Amino acid sequence: MPNPQWEDFNRKVIDEFRSNAGKVSGPYAGAPMILVTHTGAKTGKTYTTPLVYSKDGNRYVIIASMGGAPNNPSWYHNLKARREVTVEVGTEKFNARVTEATGAERDRLYKQQADQMPAFWDHQKKTKRTIPVLVLERV
Repeated sequence: MPNPQWEDFNRKVIDEFRSNAGKVSGPYAGAPMILVTHTGAKTGKTYTTPLVYSKDGNRYVIIASMGGAPNNPSWYHNLKARREVTVEVGTEKFNARVTEATGAERDRLYKQQADQMPAFWDHQKKTKRTIPVLVLERV
């Protein structure tokens, strides 16, 4: 079930991102932010989710940590079901294809992002699930 407070918070981040060429204040100030627009797996509705990311060459890496919650975030299920998304980085907007990293690649990409943003190490400690790592590649 959607959380109205979380949706309001995300809406403010999205609006600020789009008004300031991808820069935001508050808890994400200075963090590399990306907006991912995706389609609901069950609803067919369009959603935009602000996320932090890292780069791996020309690829954008996002982590479905949900702060270390026991379940994956709903956006993860949407991206797995419908692998085409729209990405916004700064003022650039493009279509991308989603793949999930597995095995050694997943571990390398998770470490790479967690080394840059140590909160991801804490997220993994809070949950028993293996936190998914998704890769977005421009199409």
